Amino acid sequence: MTIQDQIKEYINSQPEPKRSDMMVLHHNILELLPNCKLWFLDGKDSEGKIVSNPNIGYGAYTISYTDGTTKEFYRIGISANTTGISVYIMGIDDKTYLAQAFGEKIGKAKVTGYCIKFKALKDIHIEVLKTAIQYGFAQDS
Repeated sequence: MTIQDQIKEYINSQPEPKRSDMMVLHHNILELLPNCKLWFLDGKDSEGKIVSNPNIGYGAYTISYTDGTTKEFYRIGISANTTGISVYIMGIDDKTYLAQAFGEKIGKAKVTGYCIKFKALKDIHIEVLKTAIQYGFAQDS
């Protein structure tokens, strides 16, 4: 199964209205980042045990660990969770930036160092979310 097929299957497996919100978000991110690398992580570890919610990733950057090792990972991610949707913006050095820059403007969402979590798209200002995604994608690592 291709990554695109896995993404489609994952989104279609969500209950409404989360399914529609995830589809809109997926299409919005692809409009912002039309030629980015796509990822699908099923949330399982190497032994098949579920360790996280499945997530869709966009773009790529290199994570550098303190032991000197590196790993490629997505720059932007989205995931359905029990209470709504999480948008991950990875690779931002200043862990206070997202909350300071977008927390007051985005609407009804919880904003942390790398995650914007909300119940439904109708609860947030989508243009502010798009700006945060564009900011995250523009970061160098």
